[in-house]
Amino acid sequence: MRARETNPEPAELALRALVWTLGEPDRALRLLDVTGMTPADLRTRAGEPAVLSAVLGFLESYEPDLIACANGIGERPEAIVAARAALETAA
Repeated sequence: MRARETNPEPAELALRALVWTLGEPDRALRLLDVTGMTPADLRTRAGEPAVLSAVLGFLESYEPDLIACANGIGERPEAIVAARAALETAA
């Protein structure tokens, strides 16, 4: 999928990245382990800037996932990193 030329809203990009992350069970379990969240936490708090930032930080910490996610959601890796930074300041 070709990367977009627009700059999506950080929360919208993070939600798309979250959906992508949860699409693979092993990666989803790793996200929960790394963040310390439970599935219930994730369901109830998925729209919070701190949670969305944690999801993007999780992807950013492992470059293969960052690049695969960027390709999967049609964004540049730099856009994911920028969205995480924006969400951190909003949290």
